[in-house]
Amino acid sequence: MPFYKKMGNVPQKRHTVFNKDDGSLYSEQLIASDQPLTPASLTYHLYPPTIVSDLNKPIPIAPVIAEDKNLQHRSFVGFNVKPIDDYLDSRKIILVNEDLYISLAAPRKSMTDYFYKNSMADELIFVHHGSGVLKTMFGDIKFKSGDHLIIPKSTTYQIHFNDSNNRLYIVESFSTIKVPDKYLTQLGQINEHSPYCERDIRTPELQKPIDKEGNFLIKIKKHDQLYPFFYAYHPFDVVGWDGYHYPFAFSVHEFEPITGSIHQPSPIHQTFEGKNFFTCAFVPRLFDYHPDSIPAPYNHMNIDSDEVIYYVDGNFMSRKNIKEGHITLHPFGIPHGPHPGLVEKSIGKEDTQELAILVNTYNPVSLTEEALNIEVKDYLYTWIDQ
Repeated sequence: MPFYKKMGNVPQKRHTVFNKDDGSLYSEQLIASDQPLTPASLTYHLYPPTIVSDLNKPIPIAPVIAEDKNLQHRSFVGFNVKPIDDYLDSRKIILVNEDLYISLAAPRKSMTDYFYKNSMADELIFVHHGSGVLKTMFGDIKFKSGDHLIIPKSTTYQIHFNDSNNRLYIVESFSTIKVPDKYLTQLGQINEHSPYCERDIRTPELQKPIDKEGNFLIKIKKHDQLYPFFYAYHPFDVVGWDGYHYPFAFSVHEFEPITGSIHQPSPIHQTFEGKNFFTCAFVPRLFDYHPDSIPAPYNHMNIDSDEVIYYVDGNFMSRKNIKEGHITLHPFGIPHGPHPGLVEKSIGKEDTQELAILVNTYNPVSLTEEALNIEVKDYLYTWIDQ
């Protein structure tokens, strides 16, 4: 994150004596990378966070890459991913490359008997349907429909849902997910021409440290394996922390769209970025105000990036037969654009109420077997004017 945060009790000087009331030491933990430009935080625990009481055999969870490698436009019915009780079991990876995984999930139940940590990737969880609380050692973040939850790599967390009707769109990034450089000043502040600012970002609220001894299961993901670790003390035993490495929430409804007199390209809708990809939010907005403007996007061919759009809500002006929860994949190298008749239909329109999340990847994505299970087989031919 671009700004410093401090919660709870921390010593005046880092790496110095910090005593409990009984004279024993709090246990300090540095969470950091050896890369110079990545954020870090210091956390202070009731007990050392290193005491493992047991370890089970790892469980393989690698996505199965589909053999279908045809270059074509594709569409997927995201809501055909069936609801499953368990949070991790519900996560179905559909698109992958060397920089990220894109998943869909429909968990019915909260994480109550285990914790989860992704040690290989930052996670962006877009909450399409559902509400609840993201619990971490940094504190709690309440969330609801429309929220992006950004969870940094190696953050232990639980998600508690308010009910069983939950739909999530998840991006696992093998690099840091961050505010785009173009939105930041040289000193790291979000600048005036950004479509959001620090006020729109919700940070964790530290809770009372949980002082419990037991056998706490943390499922740790690394190299497409899930390692069941058992720790002797509750992972949320933090009395204080400070730094730049922590989860946060950003609602798509806080995004302030940038408009122009003629149709604007997708990078003006950018929300976050990682290595070789960026994300965007298409939100309700006024259309272009040139008297001869065409609000619908022009035909275009991305020559360097695959375009993945997740449709959230509203009337999607450039697509026919697209409903909420659908996903389109328009790979680089072949053109795409509005479906027949929609350019003409858009002329004279004053606004749009569409809501969608875009991921542009600079390395091509591959489909998984899970993606083939929910694919719309004839999407390639939907540009034929019938």
